[in-house]
Amino acid sequence: MASKHLLARLRTLTRPAFHYLNPRFLYPNPNSLHEHQTRTYSDAPQPSPAAQALATPPGSSLQSKSSLNEAELKKFAAIAETWWDAEGPFKPLHVMNPTRLAFIRSTLCRHFGKDPNCMRPFEGLKFVDVGCGGGILSEPLARMGATVTGVDAVEKNIKIARLHADLDPVTSSIDYCCTTAEKLVEEQRKFDAVFALEVIEHVADPAEFCKSLSALTNVGGATIISTINRSMRAYATAILLAEYILHWLPMGTHQWSSFLTPEELVLILDRASISVQEMAGFTYNPLTRRWYLSDDISVNFIAYGTKNSE
Repeated sequence: MASKHLLARLRTLTRPAFHYLNPRFLYPNPNSLHEHQTRTYSDAPQPSPAAQALATPPGSSLQSKSSLNEAELKKFAAIAETWWDAEGPFKPLHVMNPTRLAFIRSTLCRHFGKDPNCMRPFEGLKFVDVGCGGGILSEPLARMGATVTGVDAVEKNIKIARLHADLDPVTSSIDYCCTTAEKLVEEQRKFDAVFALEVIEHVADPAEFCKSLSALTNVGGATIISTINRSMRAYATAILLAEYILHWLPMGTHQWSSFLTPEELVLILDRASISVQEMAGFTYNPLTRRWYLSDDISVNFIAYGTKNSE
């Protein structure tokens, strides 16, 4: 019975796509869109998106709470130089990024009562990008006016993020820190919105990770998480097709057993005092080569939740 209620709630959380985010909101200079997506740093320290694995192992003490998944770190280190190469191994994230930002802009403008048509709607708000990698989410958030902190557990990621951000005066204000979500909690840091996009599938303990995200979120604030559903369709498309047939991602990038279903994510967040308000899926159109928001959460999906109490 409980599962039926949860499925019914999930159906009310999902809704079709709205609008594709106009790149002018992210890159005020029309010529900068291509530049920001194609720069490479072959001589820069190597980052690792798997450094986004900022998790807590069961039974660990507060001081040792931030336990990284070393296997994930090593796996991604091999392709670390290419964070800002839009045609490299991180191409799927670059292509998906405008669609992720469309969801973020829409939900957070409603949440904070901001004008979605404004160039810098998040002015005055403090955001943290947990598992920021090379900064491909942190930078557009800063361009939309937010005061952004980007954290990653691997120093090489932070160095390359700083290198790229310093190329633009607007993004040079991003506060990049080599740390973990758990350490930020110990420092009693608080933010209006907390992001963990394509991160939770790489952590050792999703439940403890979400508790840290919740602890970083102000009461009345928002938490946004995106990940991949643990479904057979996701195994066929996100792993077999994307990694082994189309080679969009290096083989072994994802482990199907590490994915969470939407139901599991809703329950985990609910136990961490985050109430999921909305969920959307990502659908890829091979003709336009773009991702669109949809109500299909069977593979890639994103969730927006609010924190109503400590």
